[in-house]
Amino acid sequence: MTPSSAAVLVLASGSQGRLRLLREAGIYAEAVVSGVDETTDEDLDTAAIVQELANRKASAVAARRPAALVLGCDSLLDLDGVALGKPESAEQALSIWRRLAGREGTLLTGHCLIDGSSGRRVSGLARTVVRFGTPSETELAAYVASGEPLVLSTASTVIRATSSASRCRCCGECWPILGSPSPTCGITPASA
Repeated sequence: MTPSSAAVLVLASGSQGRLRLLREAGIYAEAVVSGVDETTDEDLDTAAIVQELANRKASAVAARRPAALVLGCDSLLDLDGVALGKPESAEQALSIWRRLAGREGTLLTGHCLIDGSSGRRVSGLARTVVRFGTPSETELAAYVASGEPLVLSTASTVIRATSSASRCRCCGECWPILGSPSPTCGITPASA
């Protein structure tokens, strides 16, 4: 998709990483923050949470941009059936990373693409197993001191941490790590 295409792609997110990824792929999207409430029913599993939030985000932005092609995404890390969100403190960030050390978690990314002009909607889910390394207490303290874990969700810090071999390795599709729709999810502008 190029800037001159008839339909404008709007990313229902303030994620600079997702926007950069789309642009690097030659997809010129506009970013619009959805502003939706991200609280969900406590009984939902991680897959259902990311799918619901992706749908909410896309729906909210599609209502404001009715002629656009709107993409909503949400990612969470699942560890032992528990969705890990953004830590609220440095201590909580350290606790989460200590729990992750030497373990496997699943990064799930929900996607929803809405074609505002036709009303068609396509949703999907991608997952990647992430094998975490065992960083030292010094490495963990430095990482938390950087402030990154407190401004990004746990899923986003996993995305960044995959670039460091001492922290973790992904096994499976890279798309959830990148927070982008997977070609295997069937989510493309042509499918909406």
